Amino acid sequence: MNKRIYEPTAQSNSLQVLAADDTATNRQILSVFFKRLGHAIDLAEDGAQAVAMFVAKDYDLVIMDVMMPVVDGYEATRQIKALCGDRWVPVLFLSALDRDENLVTGLEAGGDDYLSKPINFVVLEAKVRALSRSLVLLRQLEESRRFNQAITDNLLDAIVTTDEHGVISSVNPACCRIFGYTQAEMLGRNVTMMMPVPWRQAHEGYISRYLHGGVPQVMGGGNRDVEAQRKDGSTFLLSVSLSEFRENGQRRFVAALHDITEQRLAERKLQENAQTLQIYHDEREAENILAQEILDQLMQRPGLSDPAIHYWMSPATNFSGDIVAAARAPDGRFCVLLADATGHGLAAAISVLPVLTLFYDVVELGLPLAQVIAKINRQLRVSLPVGRFVACSCLCIDPRSGRSEIWMGGMPSAFLLDNAGKVVREIQATHLPLGIIDFEDSAMVADSLVVPPGGGQLVMFSDGLVEAHGESEEQFGIERLCAVLASEPMAGRIDAVKDAIVQHLGACLPHDDVTLMLVDLPAPLGI
Repeated sequence: MNKRIYEPTAQSNSLQVLAADDTATNRQILSVFFKRLGHAIDLAEDGAQAVAMFVAKDYDLVIMDVMMPVVDGYEATRQIKALCGDRWVPVLFLSALDRDENLVTGLEAGGDDYLSKPINFVVLEAKVRALSRSLVLLRQLEESRRFNQAITDNLLDAIVTTDEHGVISSVNPACCRIFGYTQAEMLGRNVTMMMPVPWRQAHEGYISRYLHGGVPQVMGGGNRDVEAQRKDGSTFLLSVSLSEFRENGQRRFVAALHDITEQRLAERKLQENAQTLQIYHDEREAENILAQEILDQLMQRPGLSDPAIHYWMSPATNFSGDIVAAARAPDGRFCVLLADATGHGLAAAISVLPVLTLFYDVVELGLPLAQVIAKINRQLRVSLPVGRFVACSCLCIDPRSGRSEIWMGGMPSAFLLDNAGKVVREIQATHLPLGIIDFEDSAMVADSLVVPPGGGQLVMFSDGLVEAHGESEEQFGIERLCAVLASEPMAGRIDAVKDAIVQHLGACLPHDDVTLMLVDLPAPLGI
């Protein structure tokens, strides 16, 4: 019998890989392996050389041996992670040391995964593919975040859009006010008209070097203070945040420009003019609130205005990891969704947005509930990194047959109430959250709901509601929630729960996003 030789399959997303191993044979094997996968690879003989190479060049992935001379893999990883800053560069340890304490030491040093020697190349290829997918998704999300943040977070500042040659294609009214030009005077001209000498002459060189792969002067480095020039020739300081995006295949740049002249004066006179600094702070807070209101408006869909839907959302930070959605399918079925991503804040909000988009798409196609769940789970399996998942409750009401069904994965129990608020049935989540594993057919089976003869109401909520606690650390709890619901008529239950939560928290703020959703269910047909 011929022995089967493992052959890796080339990947479409090429990575720049740095591999460190003090054994020449291992370095050669890794070089051949990664090149066959379609990746570029550089090799280091010890940890010190690996750190030096990482300083000199950007890498997407680091393969690190543990036992090496000069500097071992653990220390080299610590130094590399410190150099990364906000950029995520995964480190995968390869070592003959496979005891639990070695694994823990590697993870504490900043490692992202661990594979024991001798190397199982099937497992190594799978790990590399998973890391590659996460890196591609992270880059896409980061590009989108920078662009959206430049637009929404600086709505009261000057916004300038240019092509790759610096020709201005759009400006907002604040830009005209700050620089003293009319819109007609700025459109079609080069952005250097806003710069004083000598920056005006140097700008073309900066753009050319950046477009040909040179080190960016402003791009991607956060806010940068620069000197600008108005139409009347006067100069002043600007804070510049610059982002790149593509429109119809063409490279474009959007710059958010904030006049910081007054800010700098206020900072220098902080001790003698605290009131001026406070006014500036309040203005910035107002901008953040406005940006959040705009994002909230983008989340709204007509289905959530249905009179049968009642919901309350209270995010723990500016961005919520909980979403609610409702839409009517072409065949008349009414579908409702409540989803809760891992954690809270911006990372959770990014994780849960694909669920919102896919839900509306597949409901519009008229797919059964099981297929709605299947499609969302497949997408999350591809897009979410390891450790991220989305708990979900999805309800489908068919007015033609009077049949209702619900699918729940990883969520707290839902409760079916009669019109008087009495709990008729507790529906427990019997499935895993979305995005963890590939689902078999049995994992997509929904529970049927038998609605009380006079109709009823379904109660769904995120775990942030029942786990909310004040200084006493006592959780709000399901028992307290059910008692509040039973004490009020259907129309007043949302407000009653809100009041009870506020009273329970006291002066404390929720530690997690809080969402409550009530859905009125019609009486069964023929009753």
